[in-house]
Amino acid sequence: MGRGLPEVALEARLRAADSVLRRVLGEEVIASKEMAEAAELALRATEACSRLARPLYAAHADLPVPDAPHLALWHAATLLREHRGDGHLMTLVGAGLDAVEALASHTATGQGMSTKWILRTRGYSVEEWEAGRQRLRDRGLLTADNELTEAGERLRQDLEAETDRLDAAPYEHLGAEGVSRLTELATAFSTTARENGAFPADLRGKN
Repeated sequence: MGRGLPEVALEARLRAADSVLRRVLGEEVIASKEMAEAAELALRATEACSRLARPLYAAHADLPVPDAPHLALWHAATLLREHRGDGHLMTLVGAGLDAVEALASHTATGQGMSTKWILRTRGYSVEEWEAGRQRLRDRGLLTADNELTEAGERLRQDLEAETDRLDAAPYEHLGAEGVSRLTELATAFSTTARENGAFPADLRGKN
């Protein structure tokens, strides 16, 4: 039997990750001992991830770990991202925020994607986006100028704190020294990627 579409799609995804990482990091970084170290640390952290009520993480956890260190790190980062992301969705549902409201309140913190990139990448119309913002205003979470109110700021802080709590296990498993080292390595990689044009200058913002 021939390969199915899922296998073809996953192979294409891995090739794309390889190509982008080589472009934004460079061959020297890709082949470095620091890359191998970061992959080992990140994979160790994933050992404590939980599948319980985390469908996106669970689906990725069934995929094989790539042999190349930079792709192994990318795989581990995907697992850690989806583990945290699934937990974050739990907190958003608990807070009574729908998808647009969650994104709009995050944008208002200045840490989320700007409106331009939300509309470009998430498929919402301007009308849907503005309606979501109005619902936040009606709840007293957003001002007329699309700034978070005090209640909105508290909500976002509470959401992040609860997400951190739900996502603590991988980093407790890795330990403080391991987390510190992985953070140091990942920060250096992301800085190099940013300097090489990996992220649009207007990706984040309150507007």
